[in-house]
Amino acid sequence: MTRRDRLTLVPMAFGVLALGGCYKPVFPPNQPRTQFETYDRQRARIAPLEEPDVFGTPQPALRARLGRDQD
Repeated sequence: MTRRDRLTLVPMAFGVLALGGCYKPVFPPNQPRTQFETYDRQRARIAPLEEPDVFGTPQPALRARLGRDQD
């Protein structure tokens, strides 16, 4: 195998790996990710995943998800 063949084979191998990597999501959006999310869903207290910032860009809703319950 010549050096030129190796130089074309390596990028092609990386391309095949990149295209054939993860083709379906690990966590589907309709399935709970943790036992805490399952608990919240059973009690109809679903915390939002995202909230808009002052400019309207979606950001993770950390205060809503990590804050105390208001029970």
